[in-house]
Amino acid sequence: MLTCREITELANGYLDRELPLLTRAQFRLHIIMCSHCRRYVDQLAKTVNMLKTLPHGTPPPDVEEKLVRLLERKGATELPE
Repeated sequence: MLTCREITELANGYLDRELPLLTRAQFRLHIIMCSHCRRYVDQLAKTVNMLKTLPHGTPPPDVEEKLVRLLERKGATELPE
């Protein structure tokens, strides 16, 4: 059976229907039995679906600056590159 860590690593592939049949079956079995992973996958699916509704294109020029300020206020000291 897959572990919770493996579920988090495979979740995108599961949602994109890219997993092989056996792995997909193991994935489904795990999320049937594990409420934490089921919630994680459900939340990820909702996030992906919400992001799909956003308009495509280049974000406004001040978005990055606003995000940096917000992260600084929240106490983030290092930003990923």
